Amino acid sequence: MLRASYVVALVLIVLSASVIAESEGVFDTPKKLDTEGFQEIFAQVGDNIFVAGQPSPEGLERAKSLGVSKVVNLRTDFEMNNRNMVPFDEAAKLEEMGIDYVHIPLGGPDTPYTPAAVKQLAQAIDSAEGGVLLHCTVAFRATHLWSAYLIAEEGVPFDEAIGIARELNLGGLPLEGFLDKPLTIVPAEQ
Repeated sequence: MLRASYVVALVLIVLSASVIAESEGVFDTPKKLDTEGFQEIFAQVGDNIFVAGQPSPEGLERAKSLGVSKVVNLRTDFEMNNRNMVPFDEAAKLEEMGIDYVHIPLGGPDTPYTPAAVKQLAQAIDSAEGGVLLHCTVAFRATHLWSAYLIAEEGVPFDEAIGIARELNLGGLPLEGFLDKPLTIVPAEQ
């Protein structure tokens, strides 16, 4: 009887966690979408939140048709100003489309990953009047920022956030390749 009580309690905890995640609009599992108009990845991670690689102008039109009203770009100024990397002016295109643009450049010594970036993303999501598209080049930085947001702002347990990130583009640790086995990421105790 005691064992059955534990099983019931465990089921209730899992179900309540799912209800909490669903009620806040965050998906337990990203919904991978057709990548047409996006570099490598385009996924819906919440009711109105998408994570992607670099969108083309057509990708931005597609995002708008899905309800996106704000784009959060994590690419650096160097990347965005290099027309070999991004062959159009994204900020100008978004202004023309009536979509809000937030630039949080990340990557490199001048634009390191910081808790402030998580807060900037949270503010961008909270102030959006519609959907949000979070992107970088191939959704690597976007995946990392999204998982940090889930942990810091949504209270998603670390292991669950890493699981979600692995389904997007968390990337592997080079050591995993050398050892030919996946490794577990564990947060440092504070």
